[in-house]
Amino acid sequence: MAENKTTTEHHTCDVLIIGAGAAGLSLALKIAAHSKVRVLSKGILSEGSTYYAQGGVAAVFSDDDSTESHLQDTLIAGAGLCDEDAVRFTVNHAKESMQWLIDTGVNFDTEMNAQEETQYHLTREGGHSHRRILHAADATGREIEESLLSAVKKHPNITLMEGYNAIDLITTQKLNLPSNRILGAYVWNRTAEHVEVIKAHFVTLATGGASKVYQYTSNPDVSSGDGVALAWRSGCRVANMEFNQFHPTCLYHADAKNFLLTEALRGEGALLLRPDGSRFMPDFDERGELAPRDIVARAIDYEMKRLGVDCMYLDISHKPKEFIIKHFPTIYRRCLLLGIDMAHQPIPIVPAAHYTCGGVMIDSHGQTDIDGLYAIGEVTYTGLHGANRLASNSLLECIVYAHASAKDIINRISFYQNRKFPTIPDWDESQVGDSDEQVVIQHNWHELRLFMWDYVGIVRTNKRLQRALSRVELLQHEITEYYSNFKVGNNLLELRNLVQVAELIIKSAIKRKESRGLHYNLDYPEQSDNPKPTILNPNKD
Repeated sequence: MAENKTTTEHHTCDVLIIGAGAAGLSLALKIAAHSKVRVLSKGILSEGSTYYAQGGVAAVFSDDDSTESHLQDTLIAGAGLCDEDAVRFTVNHAKESMQWLIDTGVNFDTEMNAQEETQYHLTREGGHSHRRILHAADATGREIEESLLSAVKKHPNITLMEGYNAIDLITTQKLNLPSNRILGAYVWNRTAEHVEVIKAHFVTLATGGASKVYQYTSNPDVSSGDGVALAWRSGCRVANMEFNQFHPTCLYHADAKNFLLTEALRGEGALLLRPDGSRFMPDFDERGELAPRDIVARAIDYEMKRLGVDCMYLDISHKPKEFIIKHFPTIYRRCLLLGIDMAHQPIPIVPAAHYTCGGVMIDSHGQTDIDGLYAIGEVTYTGLHGANRLASNSLLECIVYAHASAKDIINRISFYQNRKFPTIPDWDESQVGDSDEQVVIQHNWHELRLFMWDYVGIVRTNKRLQRALSRVELLQHEITEYYSNFKVGNNLLELRNLVQVAELIIKSAIKRKESRGLHYNLDYPEQSDNPKPTILNPNKD
């Protein structure tokens, strides 16, 4: 790259963490005593999926429960596609990881047992055979995020960089140097509206999922698949991108955007109803409302299409009002503001894209295919979730793998701390101009999310997938041309990443010639006898 007249600002650190949710902040806290850390947050620090997680975290804290039972529940939900070693690794480290959160300041709900002793209040969610969900009312993610942020802000070795988009990773290979090791990243300062360089001996992607690729999603706007796209463009493999979890119960209301109704509602007895008030889940699964999410989401989708209606209903009004307000205060208040009194009437619901089960391939330390590049949390494929994530295993995975990555980085960091970085070119904007056609970005954004919902949603067909692939290839061409000619900005960067992730989802879905878990193809309704993860390689696919 030719140097620009205005010199690009360069920063240096030991470890750059891209993402400020539970995974990124946990890693920062674990390694800060050993290294200088920078944490990049695309939006405001609390604006991520962690903050909005309602249900809780799965871990064995009850004497009548066991890690073996947690493992089996996870394997069953994963529909034969989990990596059992990854599952065992996660559930075996669950309790110690939760204890670390508690020691860091997270306050999970407690109750008095029969012996008048204080114990954690454990709830149950779909797919779990026991009550094992630690929670803070119905705002567990907010409690975790705020507690971790409070601790991070006090640490002198951690620098928080709010309002920065990662544009692309910098590797030795991209600079035509030997091997393929991480060197840092080009980042977009959203406030100053210019590009900066962050040099780092280690980089960790903790960017969350990609559910914003769909028209209807429970996720915040920042969930645009950035980490998957960054890793793919740098040469990392991805796996199981076809398995997108659609949360069965998101609030259906014109004035409510992305509002999730936690799985714990059904765990505490809420029923799914047709518009005429009749239950339908017993017609689909003997576990009824507590069946895994893929089964519940497909059942709701089927009933909506069969009856030609816009939504189904979730009803917990048979429970005492005091019980509802105590356990679900956030949901109760939000519904009441919208004119819905959930203590006396059912709540209108629809499924929405919720969780990306696949992602960047990593090992048990969080290490990717590129030396020094780690990934943790929803951005990854660990093998834990298989073809369908068990409820409340997501925040657990964030903490367990953050700790595993921290241990590995701490063991390696001293070797690199005194080494100089090679010369990294400034960002070159000499050949691009300001965009006068923002409408192009908005149009492409809308088209992408709409055809992904219609063609690559809860139920798929070969024809729908081929249509989606044709459309995404055209969009990629348009966006690449646009990116080459205009200065970067948040919307363009997110759209560029979303289109890349959409292509990976579609290609993965086309590769899977069966229906399993979250991937349901009407042309291949049966399960294969020997399922394997779907792996895409940027050097081959």
